[in-house]
Amino acid sequence: MNNCFIILAAGESKRFKSKTPKPYYLYKGKPLFLHSIIKARESNYFKKIVLVINKKHKKFFKKKDLKNIKIITGGKNRSESSLKALKSIKNYKFSKVFIHDAARPDFSLKLISNLFKELKENKCVVPALKTNNSVKFKERNKFKNIDRNKVYLTQTPQAFDYKELLNLQKKTTSKITDDSNLFIEANKKVKFINGEINNSKVTIKSDVVNKKKLKYGIGFDVHRLVPKKKLYLGGIKIPSSVGTLGHSDGDPLLHAVIDSILGACKMGDIGEKFSDKNKKYKNIRSTELLEIIIERIKLKNYIINNIDVNIIVQKPKISKFKKRMIQSISKICKISPNKINIKGKTTEKLGLIGKEKAIACEAITSVIKYG
Repeated sequence: MNNCFIILAAGESKRFKSKTPKPYYLYKGKPLFLHSIIKARESNYFKKIVLVINKKHKKFFKKKDLKNIKIITGGKNRSESSLKALKSIKNYKFSKVFIHDAARPDFSLKLISNLFKELKENKCVVPALKTNNSVKFKERNKFKNIDRNKVYLTQTPQAFDYKELLNLQKKTTSKITDDSNLFIEANKKVKFINGEINNSKVTIKSDVVNKKKLKYGIGFDVHRLVPKKKLYLGGIKIPSSVGTLGHSDGDPLLHAVIDSILGACKMGDIGEKFSDKNKKYKNIRSTELLEIIIERIKLKNYIINNIDVNIIVQKPKISKFKKRMIQSISKICKISPNKINIKGKTTEKLGLIGKEKAIACEAITSVIKYG
């Protein structure tokens, strides 16, 4: 396991055109770069993982995601970043090194395994695809036809003998688009293996957006308000002379949110998942129920996109509690507080709600389905 996996994420992301730089843009619920770290860890081939970042982007990553990851700042271009990464691990005496672009989150563990197999007898192994498209070459404002059977579209991760790559990197003065170029320019052998169709590169925002499907769900819940009961809303305790009557903690806001999530994901309703006939759910906190649902939808490749809630109650006034409720839901659903909206409504003293004998909540949730 004397190997290192280097992830290059130091680009300017200019073509991506987003306030959030490309490596930190959420893809399948995680920052783009984090997918590569997870794959490298899961492979169990690497003793060290190095993440090369742009010094302007430090505020975008969270250290909790980067435990045991060596982080360095990159150079002015890809070649400089790659060289800085290789030099940073010089004292580790690695024999093999993989270099990968953070913009390719969908490579497989099988690809890593195949690269290692070929690396036993080669010093540079590169995944590549052939193209079915007609290919042209422009030179001095003239186009020339190229035999597409001779065209290879290279991918990352690329696998190398560490010392060989470091020596070639030290000698280069040109801006390279991938590290295998160094071997080609030096007339050294490059072993090409089959790449993966799904291992595509994210370059512009539509490369990510087009891969997700938006779905919507509606949730509603109402509870009777009675004396000597606690009032929970959005996972927090609200000071009140009355509370909700229910099998669980009776949090109508979270119950409405859960139903809206289940509706968007086409996964039934809260009564099916947590029956009030089941004793194990007696007095259970609704935060626990929501946590369970979030884990279940994640297994089906769903993440929450946004939540909008109406709380319909005469008293108490909920305006001063909205921020805490939003923070509570944000933490459980693992989304930004900016994607949650809560509104307080009354019934102008009409009906049971107007007489302060009931509280109702309705929620609309949109989810993103990947894959």
